Amino acid sequence: MSVSFENSETRLNLMRAFAGESQARNRYTYAAGLAKRKGLEVLEQVFLFTANQEKAHGKVFYDLLKPLSGENLLVDGSYPVELYSDMLDHLKAAAHNENEEHDTVYSSFSKIAAQEGFDAIAHTFTMIAGVEKTHAQRFECFAKLLKEEKLFVSDVETGWMCLNCGQIIHSTATPAVCPVCKHGQGFFIRMELAPFTGCGNKG
Repeated sequence: MSVSFENSETRLNLMRAFAGESQARNRYTYAAGLAKRKGLEVLEQVFLFTANQEKAHGKVFYDLLKPLSGENLLVDGSYPVELYSDMLDHLKAAAHNENEEHDTVYSSFSKIAAQEGFDAIAHTFTMIAGVEKTHAQRFECFAKLLKEEKLFVSDVETGWMCLNCGQIIHSTATPAVCPVCKHGQGFFIRMELAPFTGCGNKG
């Protein structure tokens, strides 16, 4: 079944996806602010890192709507309200939403796009769905550490990086403050989870 883009369900799904990504970006930005206020800067950076990727996804979807520039699209949608006071709730909710995007939402959008003859758009939905699965796994990982009270403690000696200055500590727990920059414990992250550390330098 091939339909014109102007009459397609795909154009509406692109707008739904744009709205969803935009809202996710804002929710994660708000959650990052709460994490910072709680002295959990590592979680702040996790949420901001993911929020920036959601912004990029939103732009991809929005740019695909260029043929309709100047028009208004009316779409329905269901979006979560997540005004939690606890960071674990935010992490769990974020993981749930990312899994839903991967498992249900973008899978459905991809199938519809393919049925309507928009193979490139279908592939885009599939690729971004894969990224959302990575987001879900990221949030699940940090939720598990937080729940088990292992965000800053390890059963065995491991490496910890200060996200502010890059100082690396090898211990079973992070220091209360970084010995170099004096930033608090909340800036430390396990080396295996630290950004840009997979280049063979183990500190």
